[in-house]
Amino acid sequence: MSDRMDTDRLQNGMKMRRRVLGDDHVDRAEAEKTEFDAPFQTMITETAWGNLWARDTISLRERSILTLALLAATGNFDEIAMHVRACKRTGASKADVMEAFMHVAVYAGVPRANRAIKIAKETYRAMEQEETVT
Repeated sequence: MSDRMDTDRLQNGMKMRRRVLGDDHVDRAEAEKTEFDAPFQTMITETAWGNLWARDTISLRERSILTLALLAATGNFDEIAMHVRACKRTGASKADVMEAFMHVAVYAGVPRANRAIKIAKETYRAMEQEETVT
């Protein structure tokens, strides 16, 4: 693979990352990046954002729903709040998120869905409070 393709995928990945997560989130993450984790951050930006999220085969709304369901189903709760916040930009509604977690309950377990719902509720509450402050 050429350096040009890597550069394009990184740039496209950063654009998609900003589109989905927002400039404030990405700016904070970039400011916290160190020499140690820079290779990992580049790989994630190229692969997850520049390749997978940039595909036009399904909508960003659908990707949000899939991502939240997969995070909950696999017990990877650390990024659920971030992806709940991203729904504001992807078009996934609260009802979509609940539907995803209900699927998780049936196919991956009630405790995982319950934990994901708790995180989503806390995140939505925080988002509502932030909106009333601004």
